[in-house]
Amino acid sequence: MSGYTAQNIEVLEGLEPVRKRPAMYIGGVDSRGLHHLLWEIVDNAVDEYLNGHADTLTVTLHKDGRSVSIGDNGRGIPIDKHPKFKKSALELILTTLHAGGKFSDANYTHSGGLHGVGASVVNALSKEMVATVKRGGREYRQEFRRGIPVNGMTKGGAVRGTGTTIFFRPDEKIFPRTQFVAETIKLHLEDISFIHGGLKITFVDETKGERHTLSNPGGIVDYVTKLVGEGNKKPLADVVIHAIRSEGERIEAAFQWTESTEESIRSYVNGIRTASGGTHESGMRSAVVKAVRGYLETHKVPLKGVSITPDDIREGVVGVLSVFVREPQFQGQTKERLNNPELNANVDGVVRPALEDWLNNNPSLADRIIGRIIMAARARQASRDAAKEVKRKGHGTRRVNLPGKLADCTSSTKPEESELFIVEGDSAGGSAKQGRSARFQAVLPLRGKILNSEGVTHARALKHAELADIVQALGTGIGDNFNISTLRYGKIILLMDADYDGHHISTLLLTFFFRHMPELIRQRRLFIAKPPLYKIKVGKDQTHWAHDDVHREEILASLPKNARPEITRFKGLGEMPARTLSETTLKPETRTLLEVKIDSEVEADATFVTLLGKDPSLRYGFIMDHSGLADELDI
Repeated sequence: MSGYTAQNIEVLEGLEPVRKRPAMYIGGVDSRGLHHLLWEIVDNAVDEYLNGHADTLTVTLHKDGRSVSIGDNGRGIPIDKHPKFKKSALELILTTLHAGGKFSDANYTHSGGLHGVGASVVNALSKEMVATVKRGGREYRQEFRRGIPVNGMTKGGAVRGTGTTIFFRPDEKIFPRTQFVAETIKLHLEDISFIHGGLKITFVDETKGERHTLSNPGGIVDYVTKLVGEGNKKPLADVVIHAIRSEGERIEAAFQWTESTEESIRSYVNGIRTASGGTHESGMRSAVVKAVRGYLETHKVPLKGVSITPDDIREGVVGVLSVFVREPQFQGQTKERLNNPELNANVDGVVRPALEDWLNNNPSLADRIIGRIIMAARARQASRDAAKEVKRKGHGTRRVNLPGKLADCTSSTKPEESELFIVEGDSAGGSAKQGRSARFQAVLPLRGKILNSEGVTHARALKHAELADIVQALGTGIGDNFNISTLRYGKIILLMDADYDGHHISTLLLTFFFRHMPELIRQRRLFIAKPPLYKIKVGKDQTHWAHDDVHREEILASLPKNARPEITRFKGLGEMPARTLSETTLKPETRTLLEVKIDSEVEADATFVTLLGKDPSLRYGFIMDHSGLADELDI
């Protein structure tokens, strides 16, 4: 304690905090964080469109697949010297946190960039960045390396027009993999084209020699139609319900009831996707419920003894909500959730009367929707009755009605500090039981590949012994009877072999959790462990662990040329010594866990339907469309 003095206090300056703690700014250094860099620059270009200064956006994925350029025909980043900091505004914006022109409404009425950190964060996490600005009839250029300017800004020749182009290459010292996914970029830009109907977007994919022009003047009404079609959902009625208010805060919503059992709403604020929702999305959900309840009461619709819940009303709804707010209050730099309290009532005030009018003016379609809601209520009641067979009575009976093969925690009684590893097979389960910390880690081994629960009712899923064991061990119930407060473990971790069979079993389990216990994913309780596939030993005291073939090659490439590595490939978790499994996969201090997240329930729903549904033609089409991405197929 006496050695802790002022000398131990570190102050991170400039962009150093970003490189030290990138997850604080982009959410992580995985593929999602990598692409978030691109979204930050794209959002800046869209802000120029939102404020009437641009109408075109071009995104180019270069041939190496590891670098991108984003260009717009907006005003161009200012290049004159800042009177206080004595450097160009271009350099200031790209090298200083919380520097920008969006802290007031003098230059931007609506904006997604509120914190003045997006572009500088991208610069900090890029091995190379080049900013090119056309302004005042001249072209200006400045280069950066890992956030540091290379020489000064240069002034080029005369040019026409105005605008900004940002080229950047993410830093492999920060990101384990720096390969962008063309399809992810294209889908994101296509989303933006629906939200901003007047913006012309061009995506140039040099890796495939393709050029895509994305323009959707039909806006979010066409967007809903697209989502319904891609999700393979059957519309209950062909009409997409549309609500819009343009004055003040622009609020626009479009939605459609389908025969799906899932509710899927995508929300946007100032053109930025709010994947975790927020007050605006809550307002839309409550508006739909209030409008339907009002219709039921006004028309005295007989419910025949069923009790209708908000989930019954919104079941099968596919919707898009877009709001434009002068002062949005986002939760964090990644802007995944909106916190403005007034947006709940504002959105409700637009959506509810519009839906009420539509229901009253379309009685035949309204009756079809009400009938579908009543059917959903009856199905939930049947699901509740079936789930009662396995519902636990609470935390106080930790060892009552638990699966016999579950090796439970020995002393920890607090769910938030307990972990359950769902393991593939008895052999792997034995290694996990020996290598775990029995105090707070439980192990549940499964026998072989489980039931494909895509399209299966809750009751049928519970008849499968392995799935019933999982539900019993978790203690939450299933379906409408699910209760997160009775969850016995803070983390549920899927631990499978690092091979094709292991990936298959993980996929089947993810299907089960997404379809039958999705709240575990929404509450960030579900994880996938990453056991090593290879052990790479160099000399007597240097050992590396590789998760897959690509990771193995990266490690080998980083070794000295005279190194003679000894490579061991694990056949499975059951072949791995308990001590090795503990050090690489079980111990919180040394393991790697992947958190399971749902970026889009619509896209996730479509993926599960395609890959695990009953229609084989969808899988065939997927394989043919994506075969070029695979080096080899294990068929």
